Amino acid sequence: MTDAHDTAADSPLRTTGGAPPDDGGSSAVEAPIPLLEPREGIPPVVADEAALARVIAAFAAGSGPVAVDAERASGYRYGQRAYLVQLRREGAGTALIDPVACPDLSALGEALSGVEWVLHAATQDLPCLREIGMVPTRLFDTELAGRLAGFPRVGLGAMVESVLGFVLEKGHSAVDWSTRPLPEPWLRYAALDVELLVDLRDALEKELDRQGKLEWARQEFDAIASAPPPEPRKDPWRRTSGMHKVRRRRQLAVVRELWQTRDRIAQRRDVSPGKVLGDAAIVEAALALPANVHALAALNGFGHRMGKRQLEQWQAAVDRAKALSEAQLPQPGQPVAGPPPPRAWADKDPAAAARLSAARAGVSALAEELAMPQENLITPDTVRRVCWEPPAVVDAESVAAALAGYGARPWQVEQVTPVLVTALSAKAP
Repeated sequence: MTDAHDTAADSPLRTTGGAPPDDGGSSAVEAPIPLLEPREGIPPVVADEAALARVIAAFAAGSGPVAVDAERASGYRYGQRAYLVQLRREGAGTALIDPVACPDLSALGEALSGVEWVLHAATQDLPCLREIGMVPTRLFDTELAGRLAGFPRVGLGAMVESVLGFVLEKGHSAVDWSTRPLPEPWLRYAALDVELLVDLRDALEKELDRQGKLEWARQEFDAIASAPPPEPRKDPWRRTSGMHKVRRRRQLAVVRELWQTRDRIAQRRDVSPGKVLGDAAIVEAALALPANVHALAALNGFGHRMGKRQLEQWQAAVDRAKALSEAQLPQPGQPVAGPPPPRAWADKDPAAAARLSAARAGVSALAEELAMPQENLITPDTVRRVCWEPPAVVDAESVAAALAGYGARPWQVEQVTPVLVTALSAKAP
């Protein structure tokens, strides 16, 4: 098989699959090459301390950036823990680590401190990596780089194909990675996920530099690496799918009680909450307020496959919600931090609505000019907040300070400030 590393390193940026066209407008390239095997074969899974110590030594002695990926068991297990960690570095090769057998990878994280970590969609993997002691001090996010560079398709497979000219296997992304032992085809897929990640990083760095966006990307990567862990979500039960149908406070209490009961069971059994009870069933029970187990069993999601004990535990949750006093019932909506929903602005504050309309149009035009998604140019929430409560004196300095106060990076402040200075001067019709 062609050596993927040599091919990727020697070839220029490709433009298949919707990549940004080069300055010459050329897009004629050879057909992509299927990448079927890791170049050194599938490495053995690291599942004991001695093997882990050898991997740590090898990766500490390696050179250049380290490609990092993690596989979770979303939809199968409770939570978002990692069930496989993949790494690749020049001089060390590829490693596949079982974090169930080796739950503390802090020594590996320390060995790679100061090394640039290359991840694809870093914010998805960083929480589960942090749980096992792996926290990067520097990173390069190939998905975010693709967004900033204007690629319309930024999945790893699409990026590897359009930039490097190789086709990755797609078949095992949604499997149950908590399975033990992991089947060989899954391990091959996992190893291939980091096979070309550093090559992709190098090509994207050149493309960002060509577009004058490399410093922008570096600021974004630094912001991700330095961001604190997210705060636990308040009232997560309110995110139950179908909640928009639930209007009355007593019904909201049923959703809350069923959701919390389901969450405890799912955590105890280490299964995805959706496998315990579906969101649709929770909403159905909340709307119906069943009087007893027989009425509950007649609802969708509580059918004949559910045993008597299960039905009784769900009915007990419904009954607890029905027994609450009025003061104990949840309020219809969460307290809103920040501006109201934009649809209400025209009535509440027509001048603010005019500012927001002008700002959205200006940001949209600028994002198109810069060939990147609007949300990567500046978050919609930041635009709303500045438009709802603009500085007392609108000028470049005050708007820049407001944007920085909401967490905008220096490059975003520089690009967006002129647009918002204009928008904040817009008058209501």
